[in-house]
Amino acid sequence: MGAWMALSGFGPKGRGNISEQEQHWVDSVYQSLTPDQRLGQLFMVAAYSNKPQSHIREIENLITQYGIGGVMFMQGGPVRQAKLTNRYQSLAKVPLLVATDAEWGLDMRLDSSMHFAKQMTLGALQDDRYVYLMGREIALKLKRLGIHVNFSPVVDVNSNPNNPVIGNRSFGESKEQVTARSIAYIKGLQDHGIIAVAKHFPGHGDTDADSHFSLPVLSHDMARLTEVELYPFKRSFDAGVMGVMVAHLHVPKLDSIANRAATLSPYLVNDLLKGQMQYEGLVFTDALNMKGVTRYHEPGEVDALALKAGNDVLLFSENVPKAFASIKKALADSTISERDIEIRVRKMLHAKYWAGLNQYTPVNLENLSQDLSRPVSQVLQQQLYEQAVTVVANKNDLLPFRVLDTTEFASVSVGAGINNVLTQTLDKYASFKKFAVTSRVTPDSVYAGIRRDLAGTDVVVVSLHNLNNNPGNNYNLSGNALGFIRELQRDPTKKVVVVVMGNAYSLRNFEGSDWLVCGYEDNEVTRKVIPQVLFGALPANGRLPVTASPKFKAGFGISTPSLNRLKYSIPESVGMNSGILNQIDNIALEAIAYAATPGCQVLVVKDGTVVMEKGYGYYTYDRTQPVTEKTIYDLASITKVAATLQAVMFLKDQGRLNLDARLVTYLPELKGSNKANLTVRDVLLHQAGLVAYIPFWTKTLKDGKLNPIYYDSLPSESYPNLVVPGVYSNKRLEDSVWKWVVKSELAGKRLPNGKFEYRYSDLGLHIMKRIAERLLNQPLPDFLEQNFYAPLGAATLTFNPLNKFLKEQIAPTAPGSQFKPGVPLQGTVHDGNAALLGGKAGHAGLFSNANDLAILMQMDLQNGKYGGQQYFKTPVVTEFSENGSKNSRRGIGWDKADPDGNGPTSTLAPLSTFGHTGFTGTGAWVDPENNIIYIFLSNRVYPDSENDKLLKYNIRTRIHDVVYQSLEPKP
Repeated sequence: MGAWMALSGFGPKGRGNISEQEQHWVDSVYQSLTPDQRLGQLFMVAAYSNKPQSHIREIENLITQYGIGGVMFMQGGPVRQAKLTNRYQSLAKVPLLVATDAEWGLDMRLDSSMHFAKQMTLGALQDDRYVYLMGREIALKLKRLGIHVNFSPVVDVNSNPNNPVIGNRSFGESKEQVTARSIAYIKGLQDHGIIAVAKHFPGHGDTDADSHFSLPVLSHDMARLTEVELYPFKRSFDAGVMGVMVAHLHVPKLDSIANRAATLSPYLVNDLLKGQMQYEGLVFTDALNMKGVTRYHEPGEVDALALKAGNDVLLFSENVPKAFASIKKALADSTISERDIEIRVRKMLHAKYWAGLNQYTPVNLENLSQDLSRPVSQVLQQQLYEQAVTVVANKNDLLPFRVLDTTEFASVSVGAGINNVLTQTLDKYASFKKFAVTSRVTPDSVYAGIRRDLAGTDVVVVSLHNLNNNPGNNYNLSGNALGFIRELQRDPTKKVVVVVMGNAYSLRNFEGSDWLVCGYEDNEVTRKVIPQVLFGALPANGRLPVTASPKFKAGFGISTPSLNRLKYSIPESVGMNSGILNQIDNIALEAIAYAATPGCQVLVVKDGTVVMEKGYGYYTYDRTQPVTEKTIYDLASITKVAATLQAVMFLKDQGRLNLDARLVTYLPELKGSNKANLTVRDVLLHQAGLVAYIPFWTKTLKDGKLNPIYYDSLPSESYPNLVVPGVYSNKRLEDSVWKWVVKSELAGKRLPNGKFEYRYSDLGLHIMKRIAERLLNQPLPDFLEQNFYAPLGAATLTFNPLNKFLKEQIAPTAPGSQFKPGVPLQGTVHDGNAALLGGKAGHAGLFSNANDLAILMQMDLQNGKYGGQQYFKTPVVTEFSENGSKNSRRGIGWDKADPDGNGPTSTLAPLSTFGHTGFTGTGAWVDPENNIIYIFLSNRVYPDSENDKLLKYNIRTRIHDVVYQSLEPKP
């Protein structure tokens, strides 16, 4: 047993017991090889999938003529590489061991591939389980691509902040944390069939030169090496890592021969690594084309020296024929023994058996791209960055931002465009005044102009992008940018939050910052995650993996809480299937193709996470302006629940409104009318006998034209209310409408219980608005803005959007109106009765985009708790949304799912689902059982309000169906 274990190189500290089948395969393959073919097994050459045919022919020649043992793929693309892998494998007598550098995923080498996180980012995590999961995901991708070896992890302890080559490739400066994370990564890889390789032995962390360009010197003695550099290697060996890579660095205390790299040193490889440390796994050289060895040795010569030193696999040999000649000469003069070659070849064959090459199958090219970008990987990718974000300064607990309504926010992006993903995500939480400086060499005058434009802002988020990992140029931080930040921080009226989207060592530039956040890397995922931390959608849990300065030491970080604001991720993060959810695209595009609506927005929330938010189509059928996520829509009757009902629930929650009180209790002017004894509850249940709709606007006409008593073409104190552009209504018109409401007849028949039958009515919301304003002593829009919309950060949720937004941001609802034919309705309400009231009615008039409406609905779903504030003290939303009537499906104010399946929701939605639809083609539904919110916004009424194709083709309910179909079965 001991003899063949020694030959295999995978003893108790490596592979463990070797099966008879494996030993038989290794023996038979070894015996089938000629001496030259055996020697060839020790070479792993560099291969590219983005080079011309001459390179491919060169690799093919090395396989057929020299029997090389493996290839290390470098740059290229996944599909091209897979095709080349199959091509090369078909030519090999013994299947090739395929390797790559994928420290942070295939993206390190291949285009169109997923980037996970660099090791210093992982060093900020508090839970090693995520590192294991990353190893697992990378392993699965490598296996899918026909790769067997990952030259990862970097187990170097980065104790030198000026290290130009390791830096953020290391887990950090703590040997214990480096070790723990390295082992987690190793196990993640090897538990899923990929050989892990610990690098760069004996430790590249305390060097100040890059071995790609020169020979770094590690000046420590054996005591220090044992204490620090070798510590994670030894623990990784004990954990069973199957490969180790030896570095091109000189260790004069262990090898006195000048300029001899560890790779070529028998003292470091044979004596220390294999002897004292008893490592039995595969020993790889670092790439033999690097200046750390080629500066002092010729191609071919360096290969023989590396083999003599004790390495098993010669990586990136620059000249295989010359290497063969040099090694054969060494064999002839007995400086290398045949026994040495046999041991190494057998180790290589055992590795191939472990990798499954005894039963080699070609890479299946079908669905390769899809398999390499599977959504579960994207979930982990975002989780890694979520867990890593580190808050390192947070004076007076400003972060996460809690107060939105009285804070003026601004953002300055340095090194990125003004509408990058970070600023777009910030906009989902609050309104930001945005600035950007894209060039590193931007003059001070530009920064001075930005400082002037920031006058009046309270909080400025300065995000630093496009940084690098070179301490020599201060990580690409310009002096002008640093000066701008410091000058801004001197302004006592501003709170400056600096967000470093790069190397943690660069934090040394910001010791004077009161608010400082490190995101470690700059990519679309980190740009999406950082704003979620700033606004408390996500907590901050990260800790610095390195010491950036005396103030910012390794292990430091400030935890910040979650405030239950909406998060943003992909469907799989909450147990939904994105492949199924994407079927919504087809239904939305079908609606547009069939002219059911010129465009729409769809938003889906699950478990407080927005998993889909898309705009489809255009504002109008002329296809000139596309719908985006920011497009604002006329919500129509969603106003009933998103505006009036919010105030009613607030009053009930405060104990100021009794649902069973008679209307006359709150509106004494109803005394003697047919509405005096109606109850608030019955009005909200639409069972008070009120007529469905009265076109009050027709009462304001004279001879078919606008009566000048009610309207004027210019705004004034008497005519302040914008109806449509060029038409303003009399401020006393609201009293007139109220009189018409009071005098309206009751309709519908009485039921045996004395209640009226169900009849949906706008008039009830006129009444409820009147009650709310009487009790609040304040106009309803003002109350909602001050107490709900502004504190929630829902800027587009508003009446009269033209007061805040450009017309071009709002989808039109009609090419003309009854008030002024030929003047498009774009930013003024479509409903005629709401329009004559200046767009501020109880039943219509509210506008929003899907995101801001979802914020309000999420607050309701959470019974008033959102963003660290409590909007309702009691579970009043649950009370109102439960079925409130035996006569209909309705809740108190809310519409509901229909028990008979004939309602406006998906039949898959539980009966607890509540929400509302709107005449303009809108819908908002909340499912408290599954924690789902579904928003559909459109302007189906443009250009024809009689267009009923949304209903005819069940567009909204079919999309709602897909939402439920996308739910993965619960485990």
